[in-house]
Amino acid sequence: MRTAMLSSPRTPTEDDDGGEPAEIYRLFAPAVPTSARVAREFVAAVLEAVGRTVLIENALVCVSDLVTNVVQHARVDDLSVEVALCGDRVVVSVLDGDHARRPRRRVARDGQEDGRGLALVRCLSVASGVTFVWDRLNVVGKCVWFEPLAHTGP
Repeated sequence: MRTAMLSSPRTPTEDDDGGEPAEIYRLFAPAVPTSARVAREFVAAVLEAVGRTVLIENALVCVSDLVTNVVQHARVDDLSVEVALCGDRVVVSVLDGDHARRPRRRVARDGQEDGRGLALVRCLSVASGVTFVWDRLNVVGKCVWFEPLAHTGP
């Protein structure tokens, strides 16, 4: 497993063979608690529609955690979720406009209900990371992304 912080997700506009451009599906939602459910349904629908059902279970856990993090910690009114397909790769991203508050790794204590989310995302992903969103020379937000592992359990 590879984890990267403040690096770019591997979402090229063309696949590794220089062929077809990536397909990108986007959801825009308010930063409210119910958006985690909407994001899960969106990601599941995209992955089902493109025949990547083996990725659904892990992708839903990860996107739910990342959207919940935006709702709880970012000081924004809205967020977006993207699913990028390029060849055999899938990258799911959660974007928000709060570049000042960056995700950070924490160690959760026994009995503590929070603090495990980014570690969980790393465990259920081939790769994950955080990158800034730019508008010309200005940082206008952040993007937390992951490439979900295929679920191999029962």
